Amino acid sequence: MLSKGLAYENMALKYLQNQKLTLIEKNFRTRLGEIDLIMKDGETLTFIEVRYRKSTTHGSASESVNLMKQEKLIKSAKIFLTQKNWWHLNSRFDVIAISPATLKPSQHEINWHKAAFTC
Repeated sequence: MLSKGLAYENMALKYLQNQKLTLIEKNFRTRLGEIDLIMKDGETLTFIEVRYRKSTTHGSASESVNLMKQEKLIKSAKIFLTQKNWWHLNSRFDVIAISPATLKPSQHEINWHKAAFTC
């Protein structure tokens, strides 16, 4: 059985593949943390953080990607770019925010925030 986190990452992956993005790597781990999805959107390398929130009591899913998390993602992305020697590619950081749909809680609402933050 998949963990909830992996299930939401797979949901995001399918959503993005339907938007014509191509998977490069899943769950890229460094000592600083993990990048959930690394995909190509045309010629742009996209580092994607997937977040799920059942409720907005403590902020939305996208708001949970705070400055400290952004810094870890940026540093991890630099490690990835160094390992692959892909510095020549344009890149960006996206957030996929998943929450229960307002009118149908058994379904999910997916919000894709392109270029959610920058280096």
